[in-house]
Amino acid sequence: MESDLSIANLILGASALVKFVMLLLLSGSVSSWALIFAKRRQVQLAKREIQEFEDEFWSTEDLTRLFNRVAAQAEDATGMERIFESGFREFARLRKRGGLEATDILDGAQRAMKVTVNREMEALEANLPTLATIGSISPYVGLFGTVWGIMNSFQALGNVHQATLAMVAPGISEALVATAMGLFAAIPAVVAYNRFASDIDRVFGRYDIFAEEFLAILRRQAHD
Repeated sequence: MESDLSIANLILGASALVKFVMLLLLSGSVSSWALIFAKRRQVQLAKREIQEFEDEFWSTEDLTRLFNRVAAQAEDATGMERIFESGFREFARLRKRGGLEATDILDGAQRAMKVTVNREMEALEANLPTLATIGSISPYVGLFGTVWGIMNSFQALGNVHQATLAMVAPGISEALVATAMGLFAAIPAVVAYNRFASDIDRVFGRYDIFAEEFLAILRRQAHD
């Protein structure tokens, strides 16, 4: 037989407000884990695609052929492929226009790649603020439920002549469950946020380095 102080009984016996707080924290925890798995898959895919495209880029001898291949599969293009495609497209367009200095052509290609890099970073950083919010407010939401539960327990003691530990223990225990749930929701969200922020910074660095290296190649072509 389950103890009166089992977790299930403490949750079921909690006040309506504390139950609402627990439900809110449970929803936040489920949402947090869903975002963690989705973001982990997205970041891992981005890192793998970077390596694959860089291998292809540095092994090719015909950038026009590579551009045609990427442009033909624009809907399925990876982040670094889109950076390459936008820079090469703008470079070729400005070069065909004629009457422009090499510096102007290169500036146009650089701006196009910078815009694409920013778009890719926005996509990678999507939902990170949600993880940060869950990680930062969950402990306080849990603490609110705890304070409310303990307050109700002490109010109930005012109606009896002699208070015992057995009388106050269930109320305090159910209140502390809210704090535990708040930490359970917050800790994974904070750890995941910090890890993803670091990974995304490294991805941004790879994008930025590639854009600079590609611009150097375009600079040599512009002066030929």
